[in-house]
Amino acid sequence: MSTRKKLKYGEEEIQKAALETWPNPSPDRDYDIDISFPEFTCLCPRSGYPDFAVIKVLYVPDKSIVELKSLKLYLNSFRGVHISHEDVTNRIFDELKKKLSPRYLEVVGDFNPRGNVKTVIAVRTGEK
Repeated sequence: MSTRKKLKYGEEEIQKAALETWPNPSPDRDYDIDISFPEFTCLCPRSGYPDFAVIKVLYVPDKSIVELKSLKLYLNSFRGVHISHEDVTNRIFDELKKKLSPRYLEVVGDFNPRGNVKTVIAVRTGEK
């Protein structure tokens, strides 16, 4: 008998997570897309304790927009990853910038206090 645990369907989807894009329905104008992901988790690379955050994404699309379910699955894929606040926020920014090539992009990692210290990491492409 195998001791390998069968993954639930959501766990399988998270394992296969990849950001998907769609064509921007209004590429002729600037408009904001403001996304908030309030249940983000990853693991501290030093202690292994869980870190909790709100990940906020604000962007002005050019030719593409992000498909929201793929973004949700991509962000959930960090829940078992040992990664610093700074690294994870920059990694999310880099992946979105590469996939979307937006006119403007800002990613904020607003991490819950731990050990009486609160951290907010903001990465942006410059002036909006």
